[in-house]
Amino acid sequence: MQALSAKVSVPLLQIALTPFQRRVYRALLKIPRGKVTTYRLLAAHLGCGSYRAVGQALRRNPLAPLVPCHRVISSDLSPGGFQGRTDGRAATRKLMLLKAEGVRFVGGRLEDPSRVFDFGAGCVKAASRAATPVNTSS
Repeated sequence: MQALSAKVSVPLLQIALTPFQRRVYRALLKIPRGKVTTYRLLAAHLGCGSYRAVGQALRRNPLAPLVPCHRVISSDLSPGGFQGRTDGRAATRKLMLLKAEGVRFVGGRLEDPSRVFDFGAGCVKAASRAATPVNTSS
């Protein structure tokens, strides 16, 4: 039986997943403990033009936290959602899981941008730029 990885021994044939979900969940397994990525970086790694589609797959993750969807944050380096929610127990659980891995947020933003995992694509600078406010006044 095909499994996501050696870390996750749950056979994929026993879980109803779309091919896209399988791709997303396999990619999540590449994110090391203590690192995070963004929905946008994950979508780019997958060659998917829609980071929202990635978010929907994460929302439906039946293998969490074994498949660590909590390690995906917003492009502005805020925590983003968890289990389809951006507040309440789900958001608190995400922050607790990340804190246990050494990932902290200060003022609602990732404290240490060097914790952004870019799948070897050199996208960390782009993520950092996304977190920098843009002056929109003319």
